[in-house]
Amino acid sequence: METTQRTDQQRSAEQRRRELLEAADRVVLRDGPGASMNAIAAEAGITKPILYRHFGDKGGLYAALAKRHTDALLASLRAALDAPAERRERVEATLDTYLAAIEARPQVYRFLMHPSEAGPTGDQGGFDVGLHSAPLLRRLGEELAEVIEERVDLGPESGRLARVWGHGIVGMMHAAGDWWLGERPCSRAELVGSLADLLWGRLAAAGNRMGGPGF
Repeated sequence: METTQRTDQQRSAEQRRRELLEAADRVVLRDGPGASMNAIAAEAGITKPILYRHFGDKGGLYAALAKRHTDALLASLRAALDAPAERRERVEATLDTYLAAIEARPQVYRFLMHPSEAGPTGDQGGFDVGLHSAPLLRRLGEELAEVIEERVDLGPESGRLARVWGHGIVGMMHAAGDWWLGERPCSRAELVGSLADLLWGRLAAAGNRMGGPGF
């Protein structure tokens, strides 16, 4: 009986946490980097102390939102990498998936990656997320490195090179996407093609890793 009660309580807490994250998402979509704990609590119909009880502080809520969106982005990127297509097409599809994600929800992107645009970090202001955005990119780089290592034969130092490539590609996507989202100097398709051209030389020459899923 006690085990069942604990399980029910855990499920209830997880459900409530999801509901609070959905409320936070709605505020971020509206306010971008200026989203505040007060606004999120009001959107969820609770007091701010209850919000703190679930996430600890602003950094805890930011980390939960970052994980939520990073998990979704990584799932989309892996689907693009696994698509039944030629390697060049999959490279372009992966780049396009990232750019499409930040284009579709620019306020979420700015909340996660542009803390400097937020207001003061007090109760009425934005989140102090500067210490969190770099780990988000680091996670994307490590995940992409794992994909590259399991699929592409880069020779004797494949593991090290895969990490160089993974972090380098994520850095390129982030910097180019950030610039493009702000200035829109070309179409998304044109940017995808140009970035794929930049990557293509060594990617085209590298063979598939023996026993891996192929790339």
